[in-house]
Amino acid sequence: MTLEKTILKNLLVNEDYCRKVLPFIKDEYFSGEDKILFTQINNFIMEYNQSPNVEALSIEIDSLRGITEEEAKACKSALATFDFSEKSNEDWLTKTTEEFCQEKAIYHAMMQAIEIMNNKNGTMQKGAIPVLLTDALAVSFDPNIGHDYFENSDQRFEFYHRVEEKIPFDLAFFNDITKGGLPKKTLNIALAGTGVGKSLFMCHCAAANISAGYNVLYITMEMSEEKIAERIDANLLNVDIADLEKLSKDMYDKKIESAKAKAHGKLIIKEYPTAAAGYNHFRNLLNELRLKRSFSPDIIYVDYLNICSSSRIKAGGNVNSYTYIKSIAEELRGLAVEFNVPLVSATQTTRSGYASSDVELTDTSESFGLPATADLMFALISTETLEQLSQIQVKQLKNRYNDPTVNRKFVVGIDRAKMRLYDVENSAQMDIIDSGQETPVFEKGNFNNRDKFKKLKVV
Repeated sequence: MTLEKTILKNLLVNEDYCRKVLPFIKDEYFSGEDKILFTQINNFIMEYNQSPNVEALSIEIDSLRGITEEEAKACKSALATFDFSEKSNEDWLTKTTEEFCQEKAIYHAMMQAIEIMNNKNGTMQKGAIPVLLTDALAVSFDPNIGHDYFENSDQRFEFYHRVEEKIPFDLAFFNDITKGGLPKKTLNIALAGTGVGKSLFMCHCAAANISAGYNVLYITMEMSEEKIAERIDANLLNVDIADLEKLSKDMYDKKIESAKAKAHGKLIIKEYPTAAAGYNHFRNLLNELRLKRSFSPDIIYVDYLNICSSSRIKAGGNVNSYTYIKSIAEELRGLAVEFNVPLVSATQTTRSGYASSDVELTDTSESFGLPATADLMFALISTETLEQLSQIQVKQLKNRYNDPTVNRKFVVGIDRAKMRLYDVENSAQMDIIDSGQETPVFEKGNFNNRDKFKKLKVV
């Protein structure tokens, strides 16, 4: 008896097995009379919540329209070969059925990919191929069918006390609002107007990460690799960005060696043309870095989201900006999940948001689908008064890690010449009027000492 018929037979007589595997089996995994039998078994179970017996199944097949007399006879002949007295080991059968579903899913995904490559599937772009294969490879019989509120209370208690690995900031308030840093598998977005400091923020955080011992991948589509590296040089070497070109080669080498001795992480900067790269390019880059350089990032920066391309949707007149930008955001978040890292990017404000001193979520340019997808979203706000004080205001817009009404607004110091952010004194926060604002919990001090933010696990 073939595996397909063994599966069909046990769907009729083994209720535990049937309920365990049926949600994962598709009719496309079968052919000929096996496909007809599976479809009728599945339809019967969906309607009556129990498996049919042979008699009921035979009647259903006789009344079935759209099949030939030969196909009906083949189905009944197959049923006649089922030996219900023989019982298979349930664990073996479940494992073998899972492998069967995985192989069939991969086969059908590859067939779909070939159709797309040959332009026979007009509804899908080539960018959908990795998603098809990823979904096929992910086929698995998950034994977890939900969280029982009372029965699983012990698991929930353990979850509350589980130590979660995060990537911490070297800025106290950012650690406060995220409960210790950015969790893995998340999308985090800075919202700001042109020239306010989106790239500065990401370059500062990247410099802080490698100083703390993390591996960083910085993807840029706005500036060249050398320009991003220049900003990080200013930050790590403690030299005004305008003075870098004045350093002698010997002095520059000494500063690089000194920074290298203190920074235990690695930084890779990769440039792509504006609007010409997206999920597929980034995924291939990550795989190449792992194979060619044995480099796996702990955190990824993408500068910036709106000038990425979508791997699923082709840009054009028939696609609105809401759908397109939301698609990019979903793909970047999927990349973070796939490679188990936090991903940080940025987006522009609208024209009205650029002139506003109190930016809202509605000031997100092009697509409100972006804040719907992000896990953390905050605005960077600069005014003439803040510029004179060498400060920049941060406002929480969305936060899945903590209560966004606590410390909704705060300020951090900014040294644009050295591309650096830093914590300010307590008194600087007192002028921020916000109903959700709490008094800062840290005392006056130097929070820019990165030695205290070495690689750690945060509760």
